[in-house]
Amino acid sequence: MNFCRYGKHMMMDDPFDLLRPTTVTVRVSAKVNLALGVGSLAPDGFHPLATVFEAIGIHDEVTVTRRDDKRITLTVSGEDADQVPTDETNLAWRAVEMVREEFALERGERDHGVDIHIDKSIPVAGGMAGGSADAAGALLAAAALCRLPDSPESLQPLAAQLGSDVPFCLMGGVALGRGRGDRLAPVICRGRHHWVIATSNQGLSTPAVYRRFDEMGGNPGGEALPNDLISALTRGDLDAVAATMGNDLQAPAVDLRPELGEVLEVGKEAGALTALVSGSGPTCAFLVRDSAGAKKVSGAVSALPQVNRTRAARGPASGAQVLPGPVGSFA
Repeated sequence: MNFCRYGKHMMMDDPFDLLRPTTVTVRVSAKVNLALGVGSLAPDGFHPLATVFEAIGIHDEVTVTRRDDKRITLTVSGEDADQVPTDETNLAWRAVEMVREEFALERGERDHGVDIHIDKSIPVAGGMAGGSADAAGALLAAAALCRLPDSPESLQPLAAQLGSDVPFCLMGGVALGRGRGDRLAPVICRGRHHWVIATSNQGLSTPAVYRRFDEMGGNPGGEALPNDLISALTRGDLDAVAATMGNDLQAPAVDLRPELGEVLEVGKEAGALTALVSGSGPTCAFLVRDSAGAKKVSGAVSALPQVNRTRAARGPASGAQVLPGPVGSFA
């Protein structure tokens, strides 16, 4: 019979053990940064941030299935699946290992192995936290498999160890992130947002963007709170939201990839309320007024040779969510 814990309690030969799920599927959302303020490089090697995240309706699904041995396997399907690592370098793999280590501290042995499957829809290496979202999904699924407390709040400390964007990917909605982006506070957001997302034919290295940011002089004090944006979100004033969005990494990203500037301009000329590079890029995000505006902007930017594909999405979206499934699974 399996051993598992719930909170601080150990259970052995649990009569309800057969009712434990063997498979859990979690849906996770992409994110855009409505504001990304970046301060000067700190002595610890990181840049202090003040960012406003919004989860949007582009989703991956992460399925974790319990094995009878102690191995971990990882497979990937969907868009750009061949670009996703399937070994221990994948954050989703590391998330499962982290949950197993949590059990090992109390039980003296690792839990069952698992098969991880990721069905991709979030752009890979596009500045939309696809890898972090998958880590959040794997973390939640692995916790649910062994009845570890699996609320976003209880998993936040583990999520922060995996990466700066993972805590928000658990949380979803709209949130202010400070520090490295992992110190979160929910932001009231009235109304829904329509987005067009344009992915690129060529990747862009996040460390390279930060290096160019520093080479261009940085932005001392850039981590100041975006109070005007937060106020606009709270009021539900879409035009004010558009006017107060911004990204300190956009200039270095466009400096490294000048063709991104054309994508942004074409989207604005087609009627986008505003356009910005998503995170460190190279994906571009366009805020539009409605679905008709999304169709017009999408048609304009998709004609550009440097654009791989466009997607329409709405936000805010939920954070990581366990999907319902048949008896014996949560999938």
